[in-house]
Amino acid sequence: MHTPGSNVSGYIVLMIVQIIFLVLFWLFVRYEKAALPAPIEAEDAGSANEHVSKYPQFQDIQVMIFIGFGFLMTFLRKYGYSATGYTLFMAALVVQWAVLMKGFLHMEGGKISLSLESIIDADIAAAVPLISMGALLGRTTPIQLLCMSIFEVALFAANEYLALNVLSICDCGGSITVHAFGAYFGLAVALMLRPASDQNDAGKHEGANYVSDIFAMIGTTFLWVYWPSFNSVLAEGSGGERAILNTFLSLAAATVTTFVVSALVSHENKLDMVHVQNSTLAGGVAVGTVCNLLLGAHGAVLIGIIAGTVSVLGYRYLTPWLTRNLRLHDTCGVHNLHGMPALISAIASAIVASMVTPDDYQSELQDIFPAMVGNNGTTTKIMGGLGRNASSQAGYQLFGIAVTLLIAIGGGVLAGAVMKYTSFRNLAKDEQHQDEQYWEVPAVENKEE
Repeated sequence: MHTPGSNVSGYIVLMIVQIIFLVLFWLFVRYEKAALPAPIEAEDAGSANEHVSKYPQFQDIQVMIFIGFGFLMTFLRKYGYSATGYTLFMAALVVQWAVLMKGFLHMEGGKISLSLESIIDADIAAAVPLISMGALLGRTTPIQLLCMSIFEVALFAANEYLALNVLSICDCGGSITVHAFGAYFGLAVALMLRPASDQNDAGKHEGANYVSDIFAMIGTTFLWVYWPSFNSVLAEGSGGERAILNTFLSLAAATVTTFVVSALVSHENKLDMVHVQNSTLAGGVAVGTVCNLLLGAHGAVLIGIIAGTVSVLGYRYLTPWLTRNLRLHDTCGVHNLHGMPALISAIASAIVASMVTPDDYQSELQDIFPAMVGNNGTTTKIMGGLGRNASSQAGYQLFGIAVTLLIAIGGGVLAGAVMKYTSFRNLAKDEQHQDEQYWEVPAVENKEE
């Protein structure tokens, strides 16, 4: 039985983790050269200005992470404090941990270089456990979220390094390394924490009301508006502008498609707010991996149409099937918003990569497909040999998503098993999807059923 004051030990653990981060930052993290005062004789501030120029996009990503994700998860009518509060907590925690974990993989002279770009990378990494949290929303304790996030981000950093630096896949908007990883890790944890067969029905607080759905739409709107920045911030050269254009067109097409398909498949042919809140964003995920490529406007629109259709059908048919047959409770439907659209993006990347020639991207080939450099007679040391051809790069794109799924699902199963079978306290069914367990809630709210 959960009693007042039993949360204290958990919050002490949280503070200990923060102190450990303090020590690690003190020992290993140093400002990069551009963030240090320049010598008196130095006049060139180009490097520093280059990083500062990304600050507007950094702000956009901050809005997505802290406001967009947080409010999108407020649809549960009695879980608004937790949805927004835990998003703030987890993002603040993960940003620090991601700076360290990703920095350890790229250390120079035994130190981690801290720059605006490394903070942007860490912000993007924060999306990974937030996506996973969406699958588990309302069914975990803060200490479970803490431990899951610590393990997941470490595994994410290793998988991202493998995908981008070893396999050398193209994934500008992170659909493979961020969205697919976060979705399937979270789903694997949810599968391990699934309820007993006699408790598979929805909890009494697992639902929305009119006001909570409107608040969730605030999150949708912020995510929709700022998604082009999320996909384009790490793009190089003219690829950044292509990423913005392709992402916007894909989002627009997915949104129109969502409204049409939702009306066609929903009861009485009325719009379903769940579809509007989530599937309208599927285009941003589905175009992520290929957003900086030469898709053409028609390619971006086509991806958006496919993503919106698949996402709505997933919410309408697949999610209920998974709940009914596998007892897999995906609270936010991350499989439909992040998982399947990420698979679409990976497939699209293989198709586009199979048609790439060095002449298509000119000097940008090194930034977009570095392992393909060499087909014009030069050589590259990536993967220890000559540059790949287009069909080989397409194969590596598919291999990258396969490895990511394997690592994410395996890691999620392991994390879920630890959360379920060790000394972690698991919420009882009547404690789920409500704020009262861990928040001071006004008395009038406590009396509502």
